[in-house]
Amino acid sequence: MVTLKGNIVYLRALEQKDLNFLYELENNTLVWEISGTVTPYSKDVLQLYLDNAHRDIYDVKQLRLVISNLEHKTIGLIDLFDFDPNHKRAGLGIVIHDEAQRNKGVGAEAISLLCNYVFQVLGLRQVYANILEDNIASMHLFQKLGFIPVGVKKDWVRVGSTYKNEILLQKLNT
Repeated sequence: MVTLKGNIVYLRALEQKDLNFLYELENNTLVWEISGTVTPYSKDVLQLYLDNAHRDIYDVKQLRLVISNLEHKTIGLIDLFDFDPNHKRAGLGIVIHDEAQRNKGVGAEAISLLCNYVFQVLGLRQVYANILEDNIASMHLFQKLGFIPVGVKKDWVRVGSTYKNEILLQKLNT
């Protein structure tokens, strides 16, 4: 049996009560570098997103889940994107918004839970992540969980007047 509950966190679907959390996270300019966002989101736009969050991954090709601790506090988000059922792969992204929860195993457990779900329930062959080269903590985390660097996208992300390399990591379901 696959569960989306671990020893310190669980993953759940987005709910209407998440509007303020989404608004705060999506409008945090510190996160824009990794999310590709360049403009703020209104609560109206995010409400429309929440209204459609129930749609099936096979229809919208993505899945966003909330990371909550066992006391039901929202800590972050974990996403599947570019879901491709034909090639049996998807991208994975994670953000732990509550900085006090970073480096405590939250991200590792959330990624492990989601990988278990995609391999056992969705039947995917692989999951990949795109991580900026200077994000040492994320590189370490994903490699610790069995993701292997397989390529470098040179000057992939523009930050101000400079460019950063992005590393592509893969985890195969073997």
